[in-house]
Amino acid sequence: MSQDTSVENQTGGSDPDRLPNLVTIVGRGVPSNFEIAVDGEIEMISDDPVAEGTVVSGSVAEGAIEVGVQRFRFSGQMANVHVVDWNGTEMPDSPSTPEVHVDYGVATR
Repeated sequence: MSQDTSVENQTGGSDPDRLPNLVTIVGRGVPSNFEIAVDGEIEMISDDPVAEGTVVSGSVAEGAIEVGVQRFRFSGQMANVHVVDWNGTEMPDSPSTPEVHVDYGVATR
């Protein structure tokens, strides 16, 4: 019996028809952690997700950010976003937590 298993490349080549939505995490210069959950699939747009310190598994992405931007394409709806700064203070109570932008039905940028 033969089993066909495909592995998708999670590097910037996400199909906007399959993953039409975009979430962007913008660091504010303070080490912070985030967790994003969707009710569909999620993929990071990056050349090297491991170097970004981000783990993507099924419908959840979690990682850390200090400066810069991390982007993820996803299908379905945003289910949950949890963001905390370096000392565990959650958004919106900390002005240091990253900004989170969610866009539905956008083309690849």
